[in-house]
Amino acid sequence: MARSIVAGLAVLAGAASIATPAIAAAPPDRSAKVVYGIAWADGPRTLRITPLRAEPVRLPGRTVFRLHRLDGARELRFRYTGADYRRVTARCDLKENEGVAFLDRNGLGRTRCKDRHLAFMLDQGPVPVRITVGRGRLLVQEFLAAGTERRLEYGTLTRLNDNTVWFRTPGRTYKLGYSPHLGFSRVTRRCGDRWLANQVNASPAGLGTKPCTRVHFNRALPTGKPVRVRIDYNPLWRSLDHVWEIARR
Repeated sequence: MARSIVAGLAVLAGAASIATPAIAAAPPDRSAKVVYGIAWADGPRTLRITPLRAEPVRLPGRTVFRLHRLDGARELRFRYTGADYRRVTARCDLKENEGVAFLDRNGLGRTRCKDRHLAFMLDQGPVPVRITVGRGRLLVQEFLAAGTERRLEYGTLTRLNDNTVWFRTPGRTYKLGYSPHLGFSRVTRRCGDRWLANQVNASPAGLGTKPCTRVHFNRALPTGKPVRVRIDYNPLWRSLDHVWEIARR
């Protein structure tokens, strides 16, 4: 499996975007290129993904995949209109698998779905998938991902768009997408205040203590201006889970 992943990366890593309409009942293609990773919405019928190494772990009744960083792997974009999408759920319109995973012998989703179902899932947040490209066919298969490390870290955030930020610390820069339940702790009097306005809700360490939402975060975050924060994030999934505003000293 690892060999097929590396082979796929060798061809795909240099591509900024790949468009491959699906072809029903396409025959097996030994030259198909494979990428594992965490998919994020990136516009209409488009996703972005940074390739990862996937290690299958057999558990009673199911397979999960441990994901590992691939040095030098570049973010890829796929237009998935017409893609063959396979889910780990019993039905295509479910948000969760409800405790029962529908997997093939390789531990990949086997419920046949449409590209509109993939768009629906990406709207909810990041999705662990294997993407296979070959003979004009795009196959996107969900899988069950093992738990990964999360970090609490200080740095600066800069808005990229309404769903993505750059997070910078000395020597590292991450492109982070918002988790579905992004939390925001403010130092301000009201959740709707401008960044660092009316600072009355700070801990002794200067961290925001007023609980607010993703909507308030998007409204408060300045455009094009780095701001100091502490965040809770998943560096492998590139997922931003919580942001603390830091009081000006």
